[in-house]
Amino acid sequence: MQMASVVYPTTNLAATEQLNLVRGDGIYVFDDKGNRYIEGMAGLWCTALGYSNSELTQAIATQLDTLPFAHSFGGKTHPALMELAHRLSAMVPVEDAYIFFGNSGSDANDSHFKMLRYYFNAIGKPEKRKIITRERGYHGVTVAAGSLTSLPVNLAHFDAPVEDLNILRTDAPHYYTGRKGNETEAQFVDRILQNLEEMILAEDPDTIAAMIVEPITGASGVIVPPEGYYEKLQALLRKHDILVWADEVICGFGRTGNDFGCTTMGIKPDLMSFAKQLSSAYFPISAAVIPGWMYEAMIEPSNQVGVFGHGFTYSGHPAACAAALKTLEIFERDKVFEHAADVGDYFQALLRETFEDHPLVGEVRGKGLIAALELVSNKTTGASFAKGAAGAAAQKACEENGVILRAVGGNALAFCPPLIITRAEVDDMIARVKTAVDHAYDTLKSQGLIAS
Repeated sequence: MQMASVVYPTTNLAATEQLNLVRGDGIYVFDDKGNRYIEGMAGLWCTALGYSNSELTQAIATQLDTLPFAHSFGGKTHPALMELAHRLSAMVPVEDAYIFFGNSGSDANDSHFKMLRYYFNAIGKPEKRKIITRERGYHGVTVAAGSLTSLPVNLAHFDAPVEDLNILRTDAPHYYTGRKGNETEAQFVDRILQNLEEMILAEDPDTIAAMIVEPITGASGVIVPPEGYYEKLQALLRKHDILVWADEVICGFGRTGNDFGCTTMGIKPDLMSFAKQLSSAYFPISAAVIPGWMYEAMIEPSNQVGVFGHGFTYSGHPAACAAALKTLEIFERDKVFEHAADVGDYFQALLRETFEDHPLVGEVRGKGLIAALELVSNKTTGASFAKGAAGAAAQKACEENGVILRAVGGNALAFCPPLIITRAEVDDMIARVKTAVDHAYDTLKSQGLIAS
């Protein structure tokens, strides 16, 4: 078959169309040759309820039959939009929450970027516009969100306007790769937060609006910050009147074994960003959550010009809202978060039992049903592989053994299965991955890439 005329997203354009998926069922997907794979990444961290959930597809179909489209510009609304906003506002740990709906995690973060400027202009602090992000952070690929992202592959060749957008970067909270000498976790946390405060003071706190954080990172390698990091980070940000912005696009809705990653990691956010699992990826939708006091300050400026001049054609699309409402209903009715916590504990324990002593694995990390194996060329020193060689080898070997995983952050092999996965299915997945990692180790050793 001739190659399709597609510019593929986040793909090596010299190596496209390697796997053609045609069907999904439960935690499995099937390719055009009939091969079955455990979808160990829930697609792109998103298919929480797995594939072919008939309740979800029926909810979407019913909405399409009833009201297939309605926009929410200029005073218009519709029942599904209002109900979803009400449900989310009641769920989130944000004071008197208001919700702006979009289509992707990227646009949720772009919307926050714009609303922060709108808000601080409204209260007479136009100079308070800088945003702090972290090294190895991922927050999307649109212009502002892409500039908040700190991964080299997402910045290379795009000339992201980081300086023009007043974006500041601070240390990634990854003790394994960031520690110095015999530094303890507590000493590591104190050092990187001291670096942060020095930067804040040098920049002037009155010019800094917010700091964006993923509670547990995704695309940078599933980084779980050390104990005490978020407690001290939030104290520092509050001290300098800097808002805490939680990017929950991956962690939100049960992924870490709780409702939100913020709950798991002890974060009290001012702003939150959602997408992915909000609709189990059955229909594109995102949510940018702001506190009531921020919304109230934005009303009069919009009245002065006659409109709040931000929005998307598909903001609050009826079918997207219907998908999200049904997803939230299933989460609650079937106790999906509790299931994810239980199976997540089992999954984390089995990962550590299987891989902590593996010669290719330097660190096993994660919470709930998100995890990563840090692949290293020397288990003693933690030395990594150039150009993501181990990550690529392990990902390929996993696929050959019937599991779809993803190499992220260079040489971290990430797991993020659907939240509905069972213990028996976890056993099968881990056994297959163990065979694949063994094979990758042998391949890398034969290529002379394993330190002796």
